[in-house]
Amino acid sequence: MINAKKIEEIAKQVTESIPPGLKNLANDFEDKTKTVLQRKLSQLDVVSREEFDVQTQVLIKTREKLSALEAKIAELEAKMSGE
Repeated sequence: MINAKKIEEIAKQVTESIPPGLKNLANDFEDKTKTVLQRKLSQLDVVSREEFDVQTQVLIKTREKLSALEAKIAELEAKMSGE
């Protein structure tokens, strides 16, 4: 996902390409560009990198717990079949 810093960089590049005499117009354009980009990006069904990383860690811990539970069940089943 493109973050707010990337949006600012894109808007700044657009602004820098405009002649100096149009600076006020360029500033308004930059603000409007950021607003439009942020609005459109917020409509996409995406998550931030931070959210993705957090969910990845949750998934890793869940898999570890599942593996431990599977091992425990196998151990209990072995004890029950050996009795």
